[in-house]
Amino acid sequence: MNLLLVLNWLIVVIIGLCVFSIVFAVFIDFLEFHPRKNQKKEKKSIVETGTMFLFFFLFYFVVRFQVGVFNLGFSIWRSILIFLCLLIIIFGTYMNVRGRFYLGKNWSNQIKIYKDHYLVSSGPYKIVRHPLYASLIWIFYACSIIYLNWAAFLLNSFIFVPMMVYRARQEEKLLSEQFKNYRDYKNKTGMFFPKW
Repeated sequence: MNLLLVLNWLIVVIIGLCVFSIVFAVFIDFLEFHPRKNQKKEKKSIVETGTMFLFFFLFYFVVRFQVGVFNLGFSIWRSILIFLCLLIIIFGTYMNVRGRFYLGKNWSNQIKIYKDHYLVSSGPYKIVRHPLYASLIWIFYACSIIYLNWAAFLLNSFIFVPMMVYRARQEEKLLSEQFKNYRDYKNKTGMFFPKW
C-alpha cells in the first residue's frame, strides 16, 4: 500500500511540475513575442493557445472526475507502465520548452511569417517538424494511460490530434511558400513522430 501512495505522489508531482513548466514557457512566449508587428503573411486559425487551453481543461476535467476510467488493479507491470509514461511526460515537456527556445522570435499565437523569419530545423525540430504540438500529443496519451482513462485517450485521439494536424498543415502551407527548402525538410522529418 505504501508503494501505491508513493507512486501516486510521484505522478502528481511530476505531472504538476511539467504542466507548470509548459504554462510558464507559454507565458514567456506571450510576454516576449506576442506583440510583434513586422509580419509578412498571416493566417488566422481557430486552433491557437486559447483553444488548446480549453482542451486542456476538458482533458483535466475528464481525468480529475474519472470519466471513462477502467480499473486493472495494481501490479508490477502497471508500475512499469506508469514509470514509462512518466518518462514520456518528462521528455515531452523537455521537447516543448526546448522547442520554444529554438523557435524564439518566430513564435506566434496565430500563424505568421515575419519579415525576419527563418526556418528552424535544428534541436527538437530535427526530430519532428512540430515539437510543441507533438509533445502535447505525447503527454496527453501518457496521462490517459497512467490514469487508465479511455475517455481521455479518445478525446486526445479524436479532438486534440485532429486540431494539431489542422494547425500544422496551415503552418506548413505558409512555410512551404516562404522557404524553398521546406519540402526537403518535410520529407526527412516527421510531423509529430520521428521518421526512421
